[in-house]
Amino acid sequence: MKKRIDRSKISYDVGKRGIGIPRLVAKLGGSISFGDILVAIKYLINRRHLIDGQSITEYEQAFAKQVGVQYGISFCSGRVALYALLRSLGVGSGDEVLLQVPTHIVVANAIRYTGATPVYVDCLIENYNMDLKQAEQKITPRTKVLILQHTFGIPVDLDAALALAQENNIIILEDCVHSLGATFDGRQVGSFGKAAFFSTEETKTISSTMGGMAVTDDPELAKKMIAFQSSCPNQSNSLTVYYLLRLIFYHIFSQPYLHPYTRRLYTSFRKGSQKTLTIDTATDDEQHGLRPPIYEQKLSNAQAEIALRQLQRLQSNIEHRRKVASAYHNELNKHGIIIPRSPAKANPVFVRFPVWVDDPKTFFRDTEYSFQLGEWFTSVLEESASPTYGGYDLGSCPHAEASTQHLVNLPTHPSVNPRDVDTIINTMVLLNSVHNPSK
Repeated sequence: MKKRIDRSKISYDVGKRGIGIPRLVAKLGGSISFGDILVAIKYLINRRHLIDGQSITEYEQAFAKQVGVQYGISFCSGRVALYALLRSLGVGSGDEVLLQVPTHIVVANAIRYTGATPVYVDCLIENYNMDLKQAEQKITPRTKVLILQHTFGIPVDLDAALALAQENNIIILEDCVHSLGATFDGRQVGSFGKAAFFSTEETKTISSTMGGMAVTDDPELAKKMIAFQSSCPNQSNSLTVYYLLRLIFYHIFSQPYLHPYTRRLYTSFRKGSQKTLTIDTATDDEQHGLRPPIYEQKLSNAQAEIALRQLQRLQSNIEHRRKVASAYHNELNKHGIIIPRSPAKANPVFVRFPVWVDDPKTFFRDTEYSFQLGEWFTSVLEESASPTYGGYDLGSCPHAEASTQHLVNLPTHPSVNPRDVDTIINTMVLLNSVHNPSK
């Protein structure tokens, strides 16, 4: 019989501050400032440049400069940025694209929408990045692209990956949706492959609610990408307004001193057991491996201005995340809790900090009133109705499948303060000692 603990004591220790006001750390937040909210309100009041405007070009140029490449091309989402890259590279029927699991269903979908076949590669348990030795075994004459996902913001061993790609004459695309600001050997990830794609969806390092960016140093590829972007329709006014309202909502409702109350209010309107302020980012069609009626779209000017503001604050954002992650790493490691190991030359920027536990359900249950654990990845193809909809063969990648049964992830965002860090560490150590007494 599993031991149980007095959750009220944990809740009190974690949630009370100073004069006794409850504080609950959400799993996302902190990247949006009050100034960003004022910008969103400005566009909600005056919608003249809501969709088109100069902020898009300024944002693209600043993003490319941040990564250390020449060209940035924005889209409505990271998945569309990937799809545009694959199309511009001529990927299509008969081609194979190597990608790792765990990943998101929308990555597999972007490949499948071109007519190409996703070929799944298992991950390394040590950091949840691609097992490059297995990837080498899966290369065939039809292999055209290798997608490298820097999972949780931990860079892949890019020395080994680049050598593998060069030896086999295949194109590297970097999946940087978790890793804006991370470096390998002192160089920004996203600048190593033929191109890379990023996301500014609300759970990522910076947030425009939804949004994506492709970057490259290749002028010919950039030319094709700009042509593809030009062919995409604009987002509707109503969708952009929705994204701005949602951005304001998350900023307010994820505030640690409001979150104990707003979370209860929010979940009272939701059915089922999920108790978070996030909602699915994949449509029902995408969850079933189908292409939605509306897919390729441009990023709006209003979202570009908000993302640009956050990009200008990126350094302080990632310094904070690294400091928080370093504290988790040092203290949890002392107590034998399984934490990731990064490649020697990698300097991660943990968008979330992954921890391996025996029984995630007990950790979610016992931290419910303390802080919000993240649940990336609960499936080898996150948010899929079933991995089979992405063409994944169950049992083919055992490390990735095992990770979906054991991973929880800790918040690193700028709303996590030093006392929160101590509380989260102490709680994780206590729960580990109760639920994994032999470790």
